[in-house]
Amino acid sequence: MNRMSGVIRVIDHLWTEHTSVIVAARDEIVFIPYIGPSLCEADEYEGFRIDPTFFARGVVGGGLDIEVTPALIPLPSQGWTGTPGLEASRNGAVLPLDLRLTETSWDKEIDETFLVLTDSSHQVSVEIVLSLKESNVLTIDATVKNLSDGTLDITSAQVNLPVGDSAAEVLTLGGRHAMEAVRQRTPWGRSRIAIENRTGRTSHEQLGVVFAGTSGFTEQTGEVWGVHFAWSGNFSIMCDGVTETRKTVQLGELLQANEVIVPANESYAIPRVIVSHSPNGLSGCSQNFHEYARSRQPHIQRPVVLNTWEAVYFNHDLETLTSLATTAAEVGIERFVLDDGWFNGRRNDTAGLGDWYVDESVWPEGLSPIISHVRSLGMDFGLWFEPEMVNPNSELFRTHPEWALDGALTNPILGRNQLVLDLSRADVRDYLFQRIDALLSEYEIAYVKWDHNRPLIGGASHQQTLGFYALLDQLNEKHPQVQFESCASGGGRIDLGVADRVNRFWASDSIDALDRLEIQKGLSTFIPIEMLGSHIGSPTCHTTGRKHALSFRATTALFGWLGVEWNLLTLTEKDKDRLRQAIDFYKENREFLHSETFVRIDHPDESIDIRGVYSGMGSHALFAVTRLHSGPSNHSAPLRFPMMKDAGELEVEVIHLGAPRWALHRELPQWITDSPSVMSGSMLANVGLPMPSLLPESSFLIQFSQVVY
Repeated sequence: MNRMSGVIRVIDHLWTEHTSVIVAARDEIVFIPYIGPSLCEADEYEGFRIDPTFFARGVVGGGLDIEVTPALIPLPSQGWTGTPGLEASRNGAVLPLDLRLTETSWDKEIDETFLVLTDSSHQVSVEIVLSLKESNVLTIDATVKNLSDGTLDITSAQVNLPVGDSAAEVLTLGGRHAMEAVRQRTPWGRSRIAIENRTGRTSHEQLGVVFAGTSGFTEQTGEVWGVHFAWSGNFSIMCDGVTETRKTVQLGELLQANEVIVPANESYAIPRVIVSHSPNGLSGCSQNFHEYARSRQPHIQRPVVLNTWEAVYFNHDLETLTSLATTAAEVGIERFVLDDGWFNGRRNDTAGLGDWYVDESVWPEGLSPIISHVRSLGMDFGLWFEPEMVNPNSELFRTHPEWALDGALTNPILGRNQLVLDLSRADVRDYLFQRIDALLSEYEIAYVKWDHNRPLIGGASHQQTLGFYALLDQLNEKHPQVQFESCASGGGRIDLGVADRVNRFWASDSIDALDRLEIQKGLSTFIPIEMLGSHIGSPTCHTTGRKHALSFRATTALFGWLGVEWNLLTLTEKDKDRLRQAIDFYKENREFLHSETFVRIDHPDESIDIRGVYSGMGSHALFAVTRLHSGPSNHSAPLRFPMMKDAGELEVEVIHLGAPRWALHRELPQWITDSPSVMSGSMLANVGLPMPSLLPESSFLIQFSQVVY
């Protein structure tokens, strides 16, 4: 018997200056054989042609008599022996689906391709939109349609993407409450690396993003593919180096039985998949994600925030809070956020959730006195909510126990003394909208901190997540002037799905500056820094008990959306002056920090962390240099800044947000003692600045400005 494979044809070539994506089909099975560096120059694109024979590998012995294609929606009926891309059934019978391309169209103006895959015998189709954005990210939106008169039970729907065959490592982000987004590398050879989330929210333990790259890829070197699942519920990601030896990343919702049942002539939308490629290391991959997120965010002012939680906890008292607000305004705070404890029965975390009425025993005149005082000081006002939760000890639960997931059980499992409200119910969403809308309408509230302090367990998250999105969308539409923050015990719900609905993420409940460097380093791989709430905490961290100097705390917080979480009533005048100086510096540089290019820079000494923001060809830049812990040598390697190589002559200035913390009995390099000084970008990129002796858990800033003669 002759072993034959169908002819490959190229459907489309999506293209930007830096990235090419090839869409192809064999026997009308659609696949993406290439995501990588751009294959042509701008002036070549219209006449550029791709020979599809480059993507034909041939039939191998010991297998099937066809060449198996790693399809965009891979199926067993087409020879795929890995995880099926779509599993569905009708009346309890699993459908042996065979999806083939039946329709294509494309729009060159927006570099978007539309595909329809159909299995007419089983009356199922999948509509796919592939779009390559200006930010050099590929987005994939896929919708499964039920073309029959009966229901369609979907148990799995996933998109399958190739990364380069040279990918040899996978970097993932995960951790725990108060230590989120820690980076972990795993060798990726002839192996499968599976990531699953079953917490019902994005999770602390495992974020829905993977970076696959060449062996030993760094921030500035190696080829890297980043793949993100933009969804705030359960998910599954499989990095597969086994099925066809071609490395693929397959991802979709992690669905429970009977979780997605599609009625006749209706559909199920697979959440968006976002892909970034960089030939120049992890930071380049991150910058593409940042530009994509920024393109979907309004250009807003991001005020310096004071959050009251670690200052007063549940001890709400008008006199104390007005004094706190007065001091906040004195040091330059622009937004005063009243955290948990303002509503009925909420004197601790055992009661009150769900009863979204101002507690008159604490606030006899409502919130008007504190809001009026805050606004008279030139600040705006924010308020904490946790809408998706309910305490069993609440009027809402006593009235509607059926509104809580697991609320009818004899022994429901609590988390932080609370249950989860069932947001798949319209009556639950209506109640929550009415209560939040009433408060946002009655009071001048500019900001909502939206918390989610426990995981969902043992149940489905699909409808719950859609309900959350619907509620937040409704509130955004009614109150477009209100900015929303996503918080879930800190960083438990951070993804680019919820990013379309919020302006800020609370990165972690830990404000420990040392931990925050690690946490924010991980999150910045795919979230722009201006969306990451980053606060200056008290000298002794409430979460870890570690003590840090203000200069270290302020420098860490600078590269984010700056806030303060510190009882300012305990500050000395000297503390106030230094805090005010740090806040003023942030305000002076805020627009630059929040709109230009963020980068993490390689250094051979792992105890040295370098990160910062630069513009254009490096004509202006601000970097933080931190010693995390004691290093192994008397001298560390120089600080090199490769992105400055074409910047010309630069003024180099050392800046401290507080007292400098140089190591004792050491002589400082001349470039520091002579600061500011003038150096060439080429020297900064190739020779570098001698690293000074810096105490552990200490930072300083370097500012580069182009010399104008």
